[in-house]
Amino acid sequence: MKQIILYSMLTLCGSSMILSCAKKSSGSGDSPTDTTAVTETLEYIDTLPPSTPMTHPGGLQVAEDFTRIKSALANNSEPWVSGWNKLIANSHAQLSYVASPTVKLIRGGSSREEPDPDNYSHAFNDVAAAYQTGLRWKISGDTTYAEKSIQILNAWASTCTTLSGDPNIALAAGIYGYQFAIAGELMRDYKNWKAADFAKYQQWMLTVFYSYNHNFLLNHQNSCPDLFWANWDLCNIASTMAIGILADKRGIYNEAVNYFQRGVGNGNIRKAINYVWKDQGLAQLQESGRDQGHATLVIALLGTICEMSYHQNDDFYGYNSNRFLKASEYTAKYNVANLSVPFQSYTYYNCSTTTTLTQISSDGRGTVRPMWAMIYYHYVKRKGLTAPYTLMGVNTTQPEGGGGDYGPNSGGFDQLGFGTLLYTR
Repeated sequence: MKQIILYSMLTLCGSSMILSCAKKSSGSGDSPTDTTAVTETLEYIDTLPPSTPMTHPGGLQVAEDFTRIKSALANNSEPWVSGWNKLIANSHAQLSYVASPTVKLIRGGSSREEPDPDNYSHAFNDVAAAYQTGLRWKISGDTTYAEKSIQILNAWASTCTTLSGDPNIALAAGIYGYQFAIAGELMRDYKNWKAADFAKYQQWMLTVFYSYNHNFLLNHQNSCPDLFWANWDLCNIASTMAIGILADKRGIYNEAVNYFQRGVGNGNIRKAINYVWKDQGLAQLQESGRDQGHATLVIALLGTICEMSYHQNDDFYGYNSNRFLKASEYTAKYNVANLSVPFQSYTYYNCSTTTTLTQISSDGRGTVRPMWAMIYYHYVKRKGLTAPYTLMGVNTTQPEGGGGDYGPNSGGFDQLGFGTLLYTR
């Protein structure tokens, strides 16, 4: 386990003290100045030297996961069987699926910046199919599904050369970036994925997606970082982290780790989860006062980041006394249990004016995403903690599906899903 560095910071006269990073990755998009006001001891996760290899497979699944899943299915055990049946019934998990890669991936088209129309549905459908057919191979051993997954991934790496659109291009770079990287990491040990094709895929992820992720976290489209709600930063952090793992580039992975802890934008974990009620075991999200569709997306992205980094021996699940668990409980209590939660006033700055949000937003309340199982089974089964409201989320979405099970629009594809099958312990 990496070294945990402890810092104590005090909020003085409304301004946080400046903290100089003890270690910073080269070329990082993070800031050495921590701008988050806190009144608690901080546990910063240190990074390893860039020359240190990444752990493989090390995306959202590792070898132990598939050993557990195969054993449960062999014993006809629930809820794994229901989770498996959910996967194999999905239209994206079929050998008949036909990919449709695009040369220019557009999100935010028909705009001043990009006159051509949107086509990003091609990406979120195809990456869901690559991931789902990859899972079918990993679990069943049927290599025809591996061939289908590789066919989709190779087609995108051979076709797509650029991202385009209005400012929403950042969401395409982040969401589809992390998903394509995770799908690639899932398939990296398939022996018939030619070395040259895998290397081409890695380079494609670096050139097309990571280059944008890095620039966004560094410059925020030449705007002030506070303009962008937490999910914008978080999806680009997730993509940077996943691509660092896929490409075996520790320096890139370190960028994500550093920004997640010290970044100036709202993807900083202590900004994304911006207020904690320790006595209630609850924590508010930066987007809680905006709407619940985006608040639940923040939970899904935080889970993805925590699970990936956990497989690299970095415990962001446990960061600052299980801060993420408290955020999950808060969000599930409001959206799943339909109970009231406290709210700390939050001031949003759009680079020129401020808006003070004084209550949690009911807009989108009850949004359903396949995300609860990953969180619950870590905290309760791996760590022996309790998560009653997150458990309610598990029970109400079981078995979790994936892209294609939650409608045809992009929101139904924001997370790769299938948590019942993949994370139940």
